[in-house]
Order: sequence, then C-alpha cells, then structure tokens
Amino acid sequence: MAEAKSKILIIEDDLDVANMLNAYFHVQGYEVFIANRGEDEVQICQASHPGLIILDISLPDINGYEVTRRLRSNLHTTDIPIIFLSEKTDHPDLLQGLELGADDYISKPFDIQELQLRVRNVLRRSRQDSLNNPVTDLPDGTPVDERLNEYLQKPDWSMLIVSLENLDAFCESYGFVASDDVLRVVSVMINNAVREIGSADDFLGHLDPTVFVLITGQERAASLQARIRTRLEQSLDYFYPIKDRNRSATRSKRLFFKMSILRSSDGPFISLDVLKEFLLRKK
Repeated sequence: MAEAKSKILIIEDDLDVANMLNAYFHVQGYEVFIANRGEDEVQICQASHPGLIILDISLPDINGYEVTRRLRSNLHTTDIPIIFLSEKTDHPDLLQGLELGADDYISKPFDIQELQLRVRNVLRRSRQDSLNNPVTDLPDGTPVDERLNEYLQKPDWSMLIVSLENLDAFCESYGFVASDDVLRVVSVMINNAVREIGSADDFLGHLDPTVFVLITGQERAASLQARIRTRLEQSLDYFYPIKDRNRSATRSKRLFFKMSILRSSDGPFISLDVLKEFLLRKK
C-alpha cells in the first residue's frame, strides 16, 4: 500500500485509461487527481503539489514535453517526479524526456503492476532526496517537522519566519537559474546572521520552498530579525540587472520579503499541525 496518502496526478487524454489508473491507484491507497489537458496539469500542480505525475506525452493542447519544461522552470513544481506514459517508443523520444528531467518512462501498452512498482520506487527515491531542499541544501520536510515537534515540548523558544515573495514573477522574467541564485543567497545571509549573533543550537530550515523558519531562543530572536532584515533590504535589488533595478512600473511584482516572530508564549500549540498553521499564517 502507498505510504501517507501520496498524491498522484495522472494526465491522460484517453478517458478509459485515465479512469482505470484512477481506480487502480485509489485502491492502492493513493490520493489521485485526473486531468486530460496539459494546461490543466500545470494549474493543478501549482495548487496541490502532488507527490508524483504520470504524464502522457500526446495531449490535445500542449504536449508532455512542454508541460515538463514549464514544471521544471517553476520553483514550486521543479522537484515533482514525472513518469512519462506514451506510445512513443523511439530512442530519441526517450532521450528527450529524460533530458527534460523525467524520472522514468514507460510505453503503452503497459503492465499495470510494472507501472505501480515504478511509481513506488520513484516516490521512495523522492522521499529520500527531499530531506534537504535541492537549491539551498537546508533541511526540508520531515527533518523540519521533527525539530518543530521537539520544540513543542520546550518552553521559551522563538521561531523567526522569513518569506520571500514574488519569486515566481522574478523567475518568469529572468529564469529559474537566477531565481535559484536568489534563494541560495538569502539562505546564506540568514545562515551568516546565525553564525554572527546566534547559537549553535539554532536551527534553520524550510516550511516551503520560499519560506524559511529559524528556531532560536527568545533572547536572540529580535536581534536576529534586525540583522537579517538589514541584510535583505540591502541586497534584493542587486539580483536584478542594472537596467531593471529602478523600474518603478514593476515595483508591485518585484522581490520583497516578509518577517515575523512566533513565540512559545503565543500558544498553546497542541500539535505539530496547529504549530505549522500558526507559522504559515505568520509569514
């Protein structure tokens, strides 16, 4: 059976195949979403962030290769595993899919048990790889949840939330390489502030790809917030080319950040889910 209700998005324009896969994986314990068009897939991925995509290459609007390009160039969907499902079996087709970042490839007609094993293996690899954010190499997912859960049992902690806003718009204008550079530099600046005035016990990780959480002592939270705020205010404009740094017309879509502090005294927090809800509300 699938672990922890993994989400699978199936993009297949053959309704019979789509319904068969939906029924099969639902019985296996997965949460399944179905779409029949590539544009629909991109929207569903951004809204629900599935754990894996089974993607037919031949779709009625945009093909699977174009869907993959869009997903891999978007910060919020770039890490979602993709299994291509297609009648195209030529070697160049296989190479094109893998070059775009597909994780696996299975041709029609397919053996449903083989597909299920490939799904299980890709999800397993994805979980193992997702312990650290692929861009910043900071803890993500389970390690962050474990540390948050640990602090639920302790008094006198503070959590500093740093949210980087409008990164998707930046990525659309300057590309995913530039947007990845922004995330990496922001993570370095936060880490440097911790090294300078923080403690060895402080913990920095991701709540989601553009939201950082720094767990620290109450006596250090305000100083860390001030230091990080100063660094970010001085730096964000420098990610833009010189010609774009003073373009007031695009100010509403420019990079900016939000910062807030959550303290243990703001609780009680009766569970990890309640704590994370408060944290994301604070961002």
